[in-house]
Amino acid sequence: MDYGKTLNLLQTEFPMRGNLPQAEPKIQERWEADDIYAQVEESRKGRNKFVLHDGPPYANGDIHIGHALNKVLKDIIVRFKTLQGYDAPYVPGWDTHGLPIEQAITNSGKVDRKKMSVSEFRKYCEEYALQWVEKQKGQFKRLGIRGDWNNPYITLQPQYEAQQIRVFGKMVQKGYIYKGLKPVYWSPSSESALAEAEIEYKEKTSSSIYVAFPVKDGKGKLPQDAAIVIWTTTPWTLPANLGISVHPEFDYAVVQVNGKKYVLAQGLLETAAKEMGWTDFEVLSTIKGSELEYVTCQHPFYDRESLVMTGEHVTLEAGTGCVHTAPGHGEDDFIIGQRYHIGVLCPVDDQGHFTAEAPGFEGLFYEKGGKLVMEKLQEIGLLLHAGEIKHQYAHDWRTKKPVIYRATEQWFASIDKFRNEMLEEIKKVNWTPTWGEVRLHNMIAERGDWCISRQRAWGVPIPIFYCRSCNEPLVNEQTIEHVAQLFAQEGSNAWFIKDEKELLPHGTTCAKCGHGDFRKETDIMDVWFDSGSSHAGVLEARSDLQWPADLYLEGSDQYRGWFNSSLITGVATKGQAPYKGILSHGFTLDGEGRKMSKSIGNTIDPTQVAGKLGADILRLWVSSVDYQSDHRISDNILNQTTEVYRKIRNTLRFLLGNLSHFNPATDRVAVENLSELDRYAWIRLNRMVEKVIKAYDNYEFHVVYQSIHHFCAVEMSSFYLDVIKDRLYAGAPHDAARKASQTVLYDALIAITKLISPILPHTADEVWRYIPGVGLSTVQIAELPEAAAHLYNEELEQKWDSFLDVRDEVLKALEEARKDKVIGNSLSAAVHLYPSERLYSLLGQFEQLDQLFIVSAVEVHQPGTQVPDGAFQSKEAAIVVAVAEGEKCERCWIVTPEVGQSKEHPTLCVRCNDVVTAHYHE
Repeated sequence: MDYGKTLNLLQTEFPMRGNLPQAEPKIQERWEADDIYAQVEESRKGRNKFVLHDGPPYANGDIHIGHALNKVLKDIIVRFKTLQGYDAPYVPGWDTHGLPIEQAITNSGKVDRKKMSVSEFRKYCEEYALQWVEKQKGQFKRLGIRGDWNNPYITLQPQYEAQQIRVFGKMVQKGYIYKGLKPVYWSPSSESALAEAEIEYKEKTSSSIYVAFPVKDGKGKLPQDAAIVIWTTTPWTLPANLGISVHPEFDYAVVQVNGKKYVLAQGLLETAAKEMGWTDFEVLSTIKGSELEYVTCQHPFYDRESLVMTGEHVTLEAGTGCVHTAPGHGEDDFIIGQRYHIGVLCPVDDQGHFTAEAPGFEGLFYEKGGKLVMEKLQEIGLLLHAGEIKHQYAHDWRTKKPVIYRATEQWFASIDKFRNEMLEEIKKVNWTPTWGEVRLHNMIAERGDWCISRQRAWGVPIPIFYCRSCNEPLVNEQTIEHVAQLFAQEGSNAWFIKDEKELLPHGTTCAKCGHGDFRKETDIMDVWFDSGSSHAGVLEARSDLQWPADLYLEGSDQYRGWFNSSLITGVATKGQAPYKGILSHGFTLDGEGRKMSKSIGNTIDPTQVAGKLGADILRLWVSSVDYQSDHRISDNILNQTTEVYRKIRNTLRFLLGNLSHFNPATDRVAVENLSELDRYAWIRLNRMVEKVIKAYDNYEFHVVYQSIHHFCAVEMSSFYLDVIKDRLYAGAPHDAARKASQTVLYDALIAITKLISPILPHTADEVWRYIPGVGLSTVQIAELPEAAAHLYNEELEQKWDSFLDVRDEVLKALEEARKDKVIGNSLSAAVHLYPSERLYSLLGQFEQLDQLFIVSAVEVHQPGTQVPDGAFQSKEAAIVVAVAEGEKCERCWIVTPEVGQSKEHPTLCVRCNDVVTAHYHE
């Protein structure tokens, strides 16, 4: 009768296989029924808070692997902080306004936007967004994300919109909001202005042309028959040209080519001449750029002048050092144009077509117009060269089509007025990784004013009115609060339903002219203003949270997005960053390191992974990668992750399965009374606990993964658990050595279960239900294990570390003997060791070497003893593996001459005979 094995292995119902796809939904149903989020919050009531503020995903499609990575990382942190004893609420959110939803509604074919009012169209947008909120909510919950799912924040909620209006109002009061005519990124495909965060750069082939601008008035500095040469990659902007910019410190050459005179920077003469095919030219004279100021040229094909101006923005990186300047189509152009008062000309409409201000090109799309501009220049003999250039060009990140710079009247947030305050706040934030500080610092240091207005319908309106009599803008504390209260009750659709008198406080009049008739602004706010106001709409507005947040965690693209806009609105309204820490992650690539793309077919659906392998497998993968950089996922990688999961699960199952007859309240053995082997394992457990908690604190989840996996697979399964199987399976139930090992197993089980629970919440909760004596209904309200460093013994650790090196060599020798068919399993072996002096002394300090090597007999020979031929050679010992003498005990499988000494149990060894006899007499 294999009593020990029967007794121990059948004492747990914890299944060997996780069957996660079937088990997890049932566990989640229990969480739902028990309101686990409320339970956790109640258990931490009154504790110090740790608030991770959720950056809202966009509600317009199924979640992808990037969403899964982001949400799981957040969940790991929140769960860990809860274990650490913090009150760590998690309020999920959604971003619900913007162009993609408008496009989805328009392209659905279900509505005719032209036949409905703005408010009716917005209702369709709202319904569409809320449908996706619910769908994504279910997908996130399937991943085991714990949060306040019954009370998320959504940017279209009336209370949220009201807070956003108040943020805008505070920025107005501080003088940070203004309306101005400036060039902004303009998307003809979206028919709207865009912010920098809505721009992505892709390779584009553009025309590259050199154009001669004939000198009209050389001011005695240039020959009247000369022409200044400009270079541009945007020929379509030439109808808007009002000037030419040169650098005041550069030298400019007057060059004669084929009887004609041209002016360009001397530093670019050779490269430009080569491109234009000038094989023979003569430099007639040189002149400083500063001397060319106020020279005028003739526009190539319009009857107007082009003024020569000096500016520091001119470089010698490419072209001619003479920069075609169109203030209506470029930021630097606009700035220098303002300085020289040459005006602003933007002859392109919202859709990218030329207007009547570009005679000869009216009605043409700008790209087609650019080709005709080149034809016109060729016809009049001023096109000196035309080629092509491949370069990174700004595109609308939603429509993926090129954008242009276009001067329009927009509402802006003046970054200059509080830029320094933001740069100081960036220094106070904890950055992970550390390079994030430099990245955001540079972005804020270099960014221009934020264009916050959009020419769309689905969003939060800009709460400004204009006097119908004198066109003076109206916005003040009273109007802002009136609108905010109205939005809080009815939502922002009230702006499009109600007339101006209903939207304004009673009796409002124009401060400038005294009239009381107003019109409302038709533009909406940039969606980054929506999400960038979440610290006010969520952190400040909810009693279960606090301002500022402890952490914002998003992808590295959010340095120009949510991290950026949140910092702007936070510092602008409260003088402080709305976050104490920033943690960013990279992007998920396929197994070959390629970007995920539906067209390539290399995407991985997280919902499908959860349905096929289990959410805990996906979560374990998240913990395994160095997420702060770009990282990979594939079916093969997930299969490898599944194997690691099995090893961890099987270790937990072994620990559970060997706690029979162990009552933690009465059977624990004090650490000081443990045998050296048990104490060594206990210390290694505590070392692992220390390392894992430190790694969690540093957000190094791959270190958590590696440490727990190594502890389970190597330190537990491959050594300690293997060695103590004999006493667990074959020892008497109440044997002191068995209780000592069970003490270590119990502590390991509790510690590992707690430590894996942020990563594998379903598995940890499942295990927790089988652990005796825990006293809590769920591991989610438990607290972290504490490493008892005061009980460490470094001398003991070093001794056992050295022994394990020897053991590895013995195991190699056993494996060789097994391959040579000298033995079957290791218990059929007897090991003879011929060690060095040092090793002989070391081995003399260990008892029961046969159990430590899991063999039936061990003999350590004196140093200098003759080593038999064919011995396995290691660094400090020769090892001979032979067949053990005696018979195999039917119960413990050890081969020993003792088998058969008992008449009652002739197939058992003495030890097993005593255990079985004692059991039958109990």
